Amino acid sequence: MKKIILLITAIVFMASSVIGQSGDSRSKFHFGIKAGVNFANVYDAQGEEFTADGKIGFAGGAFLSIPIGSVFGFQPEILFSQKGFKAEGKLLGTNYGLTRTTSFIDVPLFLAVKPVSALTLLAGPQFSYLMKRKDEFNSAAGTVEQIQEFENDNIRKNILGAVLGVDINVSQMVVGARAGWDLSTNNGDGSSETPRYKNAWVQATLGFRF
Repeated sequence: MKKIILLITAIVFMASSVIGQSGDSRSKFHFGIKAGVNFANVYDAQGEEFTADGKIGFAGGAFLSIPIGSVFGFQPEILFSQKGFKAEGKLLGTNYGLTRTTSFIDVPLFLAVKPVSALTLLAGPQFSYLMKRKDEFNSAAGTVEQIQEFENDNIRKNILGAVLGVDINVSQMVVGARAGWDLSTNNGDGSSETPRYKNAWVQATLGFRF
């Protein structure tokens, strides 16, 4: 995960060095929409013989760019965001594969630093609400798909996280990269049968601002 974050950071900074400025719009209010992908995984996992790999999901939504002078600003966003993981494990002596897709409403609240018009650096907390969880189990007995309703499991639906990001601004187009991680685990008091974990993800989006 650290290597992916460093690679994205290097790419966007190199891109910003070759982008010509097309007018300084740092002091202007903008509304924008964007869409892209998450590459998500989990960390801090606790569970016997539980090994997780990353998976790709959709991310998309809207954002506001609210200037506080020409260099600083506030950028709230609201996104539909798919996370999750792929895992292998053993249950009652039988090997199984699990693909979990979790659908969130993510609300990051960014402090924006705009050293030049073409570049915006972002950091702040994120509040996530879990809407749905879809599990696909694969074993020798076959494939089972399940959509979890959460009534009988101690799943935390409101999760606090942290996100770092960078936007490359080319006229009305915005190329964004984010790296985020949960600060709280997925289960409330540890009594859930679900293995304890926290989400971590990197995100790439293409957007337009007005």
